[in-house]
Amino acid sequence: MRTLLRGGTVLTLGDRTSNLVTGDVLIDGDIIAEVGPGLRARDAEHLDATDCIILPGFIDTHRHSWRTLLRHAGDDTTGQDHRHAASAPAHRDELTPDDVYAGTLLGLLSALESGITTVVDIADLDAPGTEAALRAHEDAGVRTVLVHGDLTTIERLGGSSDTSDSRRTRFAFGSPEPTDRTLDHVAAEWTDARARGLRIHAHVGSTPAHRGITVRLAERGLLGGDVTLVHCSHLDEPDLAAIAGSGAAVSITPAREMAAGLGLPPLQALLDAGIRPGLGTDDERVGPGDAFGQMRATQSLQHAAMFDRRLAGKGSLPHLLTTREVLRFATADGARVAGLDTVTGSLEPGMQADIVVLRTDRPNIAPVNDPIGAIVWGMDPSNVDWVFVAGQPRVRNGVIDADVAHVRQLAVAARDRLVRAGGPLAAANAGDGR
Repeated sequence: MRTLLRGGTVLTLGDRTSNLVTGDVLIDGDIIAEVGPGLRARDAEHLDATDCIILPGFIDTHRHSWRTLLRHAGDDTTGQDHRHAASAPAHRDELTPDDVYAGTLLGLLSALESGITTVVDIADLDAPGTEAALRAHEDAGVRTVLVHGDLTTIERLGGSSDTSDSRRTRFAFGSPEPTDRTLDHVAAEWTDARARGLRIHAHVGSTPAHRGITVRLAERGLLGGDVTLVHCSHLDEPDLAAIAGSGAAVSITPAREMAAGLGLPPLQALLDAGIRPGLGTDDERVGPGDAFGQMRATQSLQHAAMFDRRLAGKGSLPHLLTTREVLRFATADGARVAGLDTVTGSLEPGMQADIVVLRTDRPNIAPVNDPIGAIVWGMDPSNVDWVFVAGQPRVRNGVIDADVAHVRQLAVAARDRLVRAGGPLAAANAGDGR
């Protein structure tokens, strides 16, 4: 199948291919074949992208998709300490595989509908729940990295073998948060995960007591380009220098971190250390689930911090974060943080055709004076017109290719069952959600 997107503004986010005020993108099978003005492809389906922006799909670098069942219910609906989110499935005895499937599928489809083509999904679940989550990944049609904290479960699900570009779902190891007390155990698990060819994702710096932990990880040779560290809210300058020196990646979830009291995202400290983060949702209990909301939260956070310093009379301030930098966090940098920068995140020929087409003729965005500024400051999921994953159209003319009514029915049934089971979700449905 060949598809030619014609006549749009093309933002490649790549190092080799320039942006185009007006240009075309040719998709051949699952890859981007050509980018340029006036392309010809008589054997391709032609899609008119006039009044549109064509760019790589957004990357969500940290999301708990099953928690879509808890969407907007407040932050105390699982009884779980956020610091253990990548490991033990605590306080979820009442959760069935059907519940997990419904929540995960709904979460992934809503991400896809908002222009997110890759989701790093933290399956903090038992083995049957993880199997259900994997089925949802297969059915959703989005590119995913499934992160789980049990290496045996990952291996049983086929997670340590095929890492080819065409494989739509990869696996990674979700480490418990390293502390000085658990460092030997963490080191053994990371060594085992690497022997299986798995990337490592770990929360770090969730409290001030954990300062210095990435220095000690680096001293043991455990940090590297195959590690993604999440949040990093309470790390200090030596910690961040250790991360930068190792080539490890960082994911922040700005809207959720601020709304849930996890600590301010250390955005400026990361930038000062030369670390460009990826952006994630975490979950939607107290935050938005789309990349537009995360980009705005990121830029607003940094701008507010700089203006606060200026009002305090401080000089030699860092530059205000630009919309171009923020858009890279949500695309090319996000792909690197997910370990997929050779696969997705830019519109370079040879890359997987993960593409979003955004409409610029809607009242919420016209007139467009700067395409990148329009995306970051003004757009929302209503501007999403087409979404391609591996060259396959998943959203057409703003309509997702899925039986949304059925998926919603599954999710509502799962939510209602959990409410009947009692607990914090029942309280939230009684009006006590935070």
